[in-house]
Amino acid sequence: MSGSTERLDVINPATEEILDTIPLGTAADVDAAVDRARDAFPAWAGTPLPERLGYLAALADELERCTDDLTALITAEVGTPLSECRSAQVGLPIAVLRDTVEVAAAHPWRERCGRSEVWREPAGVVGAITPWNFPLHQIVAKMAPALAAGCTFVLKPSEVAPLNALVLFDALKAVGLPPGVANVVLGTGPVVGEAIAGHPGVDVVSFTGSVRAGTRVAEVAARNVTRVALELGGKSPNVILPDADLDRAVPAGVGQAFVNAGQACIALSRMLVPADRLAEAEELARRSVARIVVGDPLDPSTTMGPVVSAAQRDRIRGFVTDAVDDGARVVAGGPDTPEGLDRGFFVRPTVLSGVTNATTVSRQEVFGPVLVLLPYRDENEAVALANDTPFGLSAGVWSSDPDHARQVAARLRAGQVKINGARTRDHIRAPFGGYKRSGIGRELGPFGLDEFLELKAVLT
Repeated sequence: MSGSTERLDVINPATEEILDTIPLGTAADVDAAVDRARDAFPAWAGTPLPERLGYLAALADELERCTDDLTALITAEVGTPLSECRSAQVGLPIAVLRDTVEVAAAHPWRERCGRSEVWREPAGVVGAITPWNFPLHQIVAKMAPALAAGCTFVLKPSEVAPLNALVLFDALKAVGLPPGVANVVLGTGPVVGEAIAGHPGVDVVSFTGSVRAGTRVAEVAARNVTRVALELGGKSPNVILPDADLDRAVPAGVGQAFVNAGQACIALSRMLVPADRLAEAEELARRSVARIVVGDPLDPSTTMGPVVSAAQRDRIRGFVTDAVDDGARVVAGGPDTPEGLDRGFFVRPTVLSGVTNATTVSRQEVFGPVLVLLPYRDENEAVALANDTPFGLSAGVWSSDPDHARQVAARLRAGQVKINGARTRDHIRAPFGGYKRSGIGRELGPFGLDEFLELKAVLT
């Protein structure tokens, strides 16, 4: 518990009511947490792998028992509708925990390399800074492989949605994780996040968030030559090839753009369509948006809840307003408040056309339910448009010929390419991370585990 007297309200984005009040930690709190983690590291690193993995398996069981409560809590913190929250916000991190157990059990901890041996050993103390959009999943995606690797852990969860992290730490206590192995400090990025990133006792910093904040984390960590893993933003293209079935591709693409109210770094927020079928794609997109039910996330009929905060709502509306002022055509939605939803941080799911790839709304990450339609003349132009972005996190390709789709995927500069509507959440062992300004390193599966390991060459 922090000794600070500063407090911050956690707000329900659907009602604008205060859910809880949390203490704002300090740099001194980070010092204490890192000291605990460093003290616990030798014993934890020396704990046999099966025993470490046993804690993770028990944690998955404990979270499964808490599924109903966690679902309700994250819906209240983030605004994800109950119908989606159970699987995406709670089920997914439980699945990642179980998969990490399998991956770590089969990992090549020691292997021959020519005349030498290569040993994989825990990197040390991991400092993790996580976002609010998929809060529990983002914590588990870092914590599970770090603990499996034999590292100890210091977490700063997002101050916007921190309450689920406290439930997670209660679950860690319930399964008997040794003291000091996992630690949490609540607080803001400029104070707690900065202290973690710049702490000389932290061996690896794992961050998920904006490019601006990630750049700062890397800058501060560099003073100690601390390793960083950065999962940053995206402005991901969805390339619908001429031979694709638009009746399937466009509605699915709208869904992949608007997952979690568009608050997903992997949202496919640029849809590239053949120029001679643009009008058809616009109409299909308009119909798809008309089927979206925006409203109370506790209502079973709701398919899109609020965005997480007033600041996020205003930022999204600003993007749409500026785009319209610059000549964009509103296919669906717009900047106005959804009818009957004057309370809460609600926005209209919006599709824009009549823009180029050079416009602000096409190049910057909106992080909300805003999709732009971009026409292309031929496949080469489609690939060029798809790659014409400072980001490279995710991409999609639609084609009636899967082999052709793979050929196009090979030309795309992105860390993940989804063919014909494949979803990231269904491929939790695949490496997750991006090219260019989308970050450094990978999460999930064996590649994510290696982020928390050091390689030692033993020459005999």
